[in-house]
Amino acid sequence: MKKLFFIYFFIAAVCVSNSFAQDGKPLFTHAIGVQAYTYRNSFPSGVAAVLDSVKALGITEMEGPNPKNISPEEFKKMLDDRGISMPSIGIDYNSIIKDPDATIKLAKVFGSKFIMVAWIPHGKTFTIDDAKKAVEDFNRVGKIIKENGITFCYHDHGYEFGPYEDGTLFDYIVKNTDPKYVSFEMDLMWTFHGGADPAKLLYKYKGRWKMVHLKDIRKGVDNDLTGGTDTHNDVAVGTGQLNYPEIIKAAKAVGIKHYFIEDESPSHATQIPVTIAYLRGLRE
Repeated sequence: MKKLFFIYFFIAAVCVSNSFAQDGKPLFTHAIGVQAYTYRNSFPSGVAAVLDSVKALGITEMEGPNPKNISPEEFKKMLDDRGISMPSIGIDYNSIIKDPDATIKLAKVFGSKFIMVAWIPHGKTFTIDDAKKAVEDFNRVGKIIKENGITFCYHDHGYEFGPYEDGTLFDYIVKNTDPKYVSFEMDLMWTFHGGADPAKLLYKYKGRWKMVHLKDIRKGVDNDLTGGTDTHNDVAVGTGQLNYPEIIKAAKAVGIKHYFIEDESPSHATQIPVTIAYLRGLRE
């Protein structure tokens, strides 16, 4: 099985890179990372096998934390043994609000410099009251995290782009959080799915963005403010609706350092090699 995977990866890498490569210097030159959530259904069958496949893809960063069936310390050692670092960990909103010290302790086990939250609890519709509570919580927790040498980031999820005053609820969150304590991680697909322009939004809040999630959405899927879509709509980067050459140029221009592939599709094993080949094939 493993042999077939490597054969497929080689063929996909060659074909896709030839398809997308152009004259000029490589556009995407950063290390490639992956969000651990991508492997949520694979980890229970064998953590070592998953990490071996991650290493084989040339991925050198992972956004965690650890899967449920292994301790943080053991997972950290397995990452170290494969040359994979964990610059960021994702934590549940309620967990970090109630006990930021526990999250800080976990981040320090992995040597992570960022802690991110990817979902603000809310009802059917995300409202200004939800945004105001998040701003208050983020400013308070972000200060505690910063005092421990770590940066707090909020990862947008699409539902925040509902209109508010002369902008959106996301604009409200950015403008009312303290830049000293609150930064952001852009999920490129969710930003697009919520009706925003990822490249323009990166430029608009230059200095606030620290990381991005690399993902794409199937052509023909309509945008909405739900913050959700069928996982089968996650497609390999470069094959969906997002304008990745424009986005990567913007990300480089605003100083993004960490890029994590997050592929929630059941087909992630075949799609991620295509994503990597596409990114490496981009030219300026």
